[in-house]
Amino acid sequence: MKRYLLLLVPFFTLAQEKVSLRNCYDEVEKNYPVASQYELLAEKGELETSSINKAKLPKLDVNAQATYQSDVTKMPISLPGVTVDPLNKDQYKATLDAYQLLYNGGFVKANANLKQAQTKVAQQQVAVTLYQLKAKVNQLYFTVLLLQERVLLLQAKKEWLQKRIEEVKVGVKHGALLPSSEQVLQAEVLKINQQIIELNADKQKNIETLKLLTGISISTDSQFEIPTESTQSVEGIRPEITLFNLQSEQLDFTKKVITKSRFPKISAFAQLGYGNPGLNMLKNSFETFYMTGLKLNWNVFDWNKTKTDKKVLDIAKNIVSTEQETFELNQKSQLQETEKEIQKAEALLQSDEEIIDLRTEIAQASEAQMKHGVITTADYLVEVTNLFDAKNTKKIHEVQLALTKANYNVIKGN
Repeated sequence: MKRYLLLLVPFFTLAQEKVSLRNCYDEVEKNYPVASQYELLAEKGELETSSINKAKLPKLDVNAQATYQSDVTKMPISLPGVTVDPLNKDQYKATLDAYQLLYNGGFVKANANLKQAQTKVAQQQVAVTLYQLKAKVNQLYFTVLLLQERVLLLQAKKEWLQKRIEEVKVGVKHGALLPSSEQVLQAEVLKINQQIIELNADKQKNIETLKLLTGISISTDSQFEIPTESTQSVEGIRPEITLFNLQSEQLDFTKKVITKSRFPKISAFAQLGYGNPGLNMLKNSFETFYMTGLKLNWNVFDWNKTKTDKKVLDIAKNIVSTEQETFELNQKSQLQETEKEIQKAEALLQSDEEIIDLRTEIAQASEAQMKHGVITTADYLVEVTNLFDAKNTKKIHEVQLALTKANYNVIKGN
């Protein structure tokens, strides 16, 4: 029995490039185009925060105007011996105005914190997009893996049959077997070659898609490894959960900005100017002038706009909370379904072993019967095909189990 089992094991004399599922995960997170948005969003957020903080710096404005007006200020009375020149109706003024914010209740800082929170949310949305690609990577990876294993089984079956062909040739030469016995086996080898061509074509198609997704250089001869990772008992954190938390924090920061916007604002100002007239409106000549002081701005009543805006944010936060609850409920349901699939695959694998043992014994007996002319080569070929079909079924169940476990870990967040 061992002699026949050894013939089913593929041997490789040349080292092959190995591809792992974990490596595909890592590469898709680095090479998928949207991954570049991490740094872009960080840079964008830093620039926007820097722009917001510039509100704390002094502000300088240069202003100039020339006007012509229909009337000017005049003395309402005339005094004996006093002549007052009337002002020109064309007037000119140029000023340099400086402003310095002294106090705004932390409004600028609150705005900067909000911008940072918005950046984190945007980056986490990228993380969610990349994580969701794992399911697609799983599908492609395990499709290629299954095709690879099926090709290996067909190659093992082909080697088995080629050895039987050599034995049958001896029997035909000595008249123990009919020439058609060899032809039946040769036809089956040709059929196997066709199947290998079809499977390799499907394998290459899926490899090309996986290469585009991950950016990994994968050849047709690359060996895809069956993952040995089991389902982990410790539950991970899905990036969607982190996104919900960050969205909730962003709403909190937005509420703080609204609160700070109601605080009084105090600023210092200074103005240096040159014009006609100057500050003395009755002096009809170009003069320099300056002015300095403090300014207070406080919107004491806004018709409950702030209160309404905060209620809107509370509702938005409740919406985020219900979305998180819905997500966690669906996640729990998916985990339960996937656990059942794992149990089913494990049960099928146990029966696969028993079937293969029985099919191996039947194939051995059939080979002996064929050599002694008790059954035909076609009858023997049926039993060999049944054996390899059983092995193929087992391989399908193994890959399905590995795929289901990989999906389980992705759903769980591991």
